[in-house]
Amino acid sequence: MQDRDLNEYSPSRSLSSKHLSCSHQLCDKGSNCKSSQQQCPYMVSYLSENTSSSGLLVEDILHLQSGGTLSNSSVQAPVVLGCGMKQSGGYLDGVAPDGLLGLGPGESSVPSFLAKSGLIHYSFSLCFNEDDSGRMFFGDQGPTSQQSTSFLPLDGLYSIYIIGVESCCIGNSCLKMTSFKAQVDSGTSFTFLPGHVYGAITEEFDQQVNGSRSSFEGSPWEYCYVPSSQDLPKVPSFTLMFQHNNSFVVYDPVFVFYGNEGVIGFCLAILPTEGDMGTIGQNFMTGYRLVFDRGNKKLAWSRSNCQDLSLGKRMPLSPNETSSNPLPTDEQQRTNGHAVAPAVAGRAPHKPSAASSRMISSCRVHWHCYLFLLLLLVSALY
Repeated sequence: MQDRDLNEYSPSRSLSSKHLSCSHQLCDKGSNCKSSQQQCPYMVSYLSENTSSSGLLVEDILHLQSGGTLSNSSVQAPVVLGCGMKQSGGYLDGVAPDGLLGLGPGESSVPSFLAKSGLIHYSFSLCFNEDDSGRMFFGDQGPTSQQSTSFLPLDGLYSIYIIGVESCCIGNSCLKMTSFKAQVDSGTSFTFLPGHVYGAITEEFDQQVNGSRSSFEGSPWEYCYVPSSQDLPKVPSFTLMFQHNNSFVVYDPVFVFYGNEGVIGFCLAILPTEGDMGTIGQNFMTGYRLVFDRGNKKLAWSRSNCQDLSLGKRMPLSPNETSSNPLPTDEQQRTNGHAVAPAVAGRAPHKPSAASSRMISSCRVHWHCYLFLLLLLVSALY
């Protein structure tokens, strides 16, 4: 995205905005629709901090840069927005003030709208640099040298991004009985592992790490250490192994605490979770270009500093034109016969959840809406 001042979005000030009526297939009508011509309302609740959002659905145009970082061309992409009028919980704390971008596999997410309109391949990539910057490319299929693993269905549906980890390695030690399934969720800050996997990994990490066990105020992590010097010691590598011997080396599995004179401590930034489903969070994605290839149902990855993403297979967005099919038809937007309202993914794939403290924001001015783009990674609404 180019550096420029961005204003709060307001449908009343947008010449291209359109109300989504209760008669539209995307509208999860409920009891709030009194007539077919009424504007479609939405309401979503999350599991954490009594957080919820409610408002109205709007169609509008999303302007995207086309053809790479040096291109000045753009494309007009039709999307559906959920404009929050009433928020609670985490929204009122001011987190994620720019809103949420829907990237899930469902037919109503932003990549799905772009692909259905013929603008991109049915894929996109996220790249997270170690300096906390990052890039997103719609239509990116990645370089030929990348590794990959297949997405797995949940209850027969590819409703969220799930992968299967064959085993986990700490340093040169690959641990037995550490296979698990995990949801890949960039909206979750840190990584959660099933209890048996968490126990094996933390025990092995504790044996290999060069530091004294400690604790830090406010830290949610159990395995924290004080280094012997003010420099961060060499941390044991953390590798996820997949089928066909594909491997994903976690670039930086620790969270570092700094003082006035340097490093004062660090923690292995993983947490246990109930059940057998883990969550691969954003901290494990650092240093990688991850391709969510929805057409081929696979996740691919390659090391990257996010500066030069020119190598790879991409279908460029058609510049300066609107697709002849601005939005998928009602039939195309139907997801398993059910209309889907805005929601976000949480740590439990079966329920909508707040997933991380960065996830949501307040809508401070009535009708001035933050982007809350339709359909993220929830299976409960299918």
